[in-house]
Amino acid sequence: MAPSSQTNGAAADEMSGMDMSQGSGSALDHNMADMPGMKDRHSGGTSLSAGEAPAPAPPSDHYADRVYGPAAMVDSRSSLQREHGGTSTSFVSLNIAEYQVRNGKDGYRWDGEAWYGGDVNRLTLKSEGEGEFRGGKAFMETAEIQALYSRAIDPYWNLQAGVRYDFRPDPSRTYATIGIEGVAPYWFETEAAVFLSNKGEVLGRIEGYYDQRITQRLILQPRVEINLSAQDVPETRIGAGITNAEFGLRLRYELKREFAPYIGISYDRRMGRTADFARADGENVSATSFVLGVRTWF
Repeated sequence: MAPSSQTNGAAADEMSGMDMSQGSGSALDHNMADMPGMKDRHSGGTSLSAGEAPAPAPPSDHYADRVYGPAAMVDSRSSLQREHGGTSTSFVSLNIAEYQVRNGKDGYRWDGEAWYGGDVNRLTLKSEGEGEFRGGKAFMETAEIQALYSRAIDPYWNLQAGVRYDFRPDPSRTYATIGIEGVAPYWFETEAAVFLSNKGEVLGRIEGYYDQRITQRLILQPRVEINLSAQDVPETRIGAGITNAEFGLRLRYELKREFAPYIGISYDRRMGRTADFARADGENVSATSFVLGVRTWF
């Protein structure tokens, strides 16, 4: 039954006689102030003071255990942890695999890596090299492989250390390696490494590239690689300072995300004492190449 108008009027008169600004409001504020966490309304969220206190312990009781039992939830909880970063995965990529067309002798080049591990710790293998074609045969000029332990030091950067072995040029070298790789601001893929050979020679390398998306499938990739040496190494025809630099511009089309043929231009120049060694050997100190290749990963 709906309340009568007389009853509503009486209730309204009773409420009009109450002092809402004093008694009721003060009591409400007082009760809320007594609630846990409400004494200082500005002590939570992002206003908490900085500190190094350990994180709270994870809960040891799970509500699902009450329903299904702890034994029944073990496999489910383990699977959940693996799917959220607790599993090992693998990745193989060839960022460069190309044929180089240039005046004189055509050449080829590759640059790729593979890794296995989790989000923090990984085993990484890297390889790169180049060569040329002479008389219908392929001759390898430089070739190296690196075996590295990689550890994430934050969400965007990995610290790496391990061994590098050069198959070419001859005589071969073995290097202790330490470096860093990751994504710089504005999504520049960046790598830097220092190499100490078994002969006491110190080399360095800096490289980076950026994927500029023109469309969802068409990507332009500018790329630069700079190699350095702390001293002259006449055996391998390397001079102190910047030994050589490569600047490339490659345009690829992703038939699939995992497979993208590309075309582009690459300019490679030897510098300083390294250029002097090349001239003494009757070699060119610079080369501009039209390149055709494929970028792939799986």
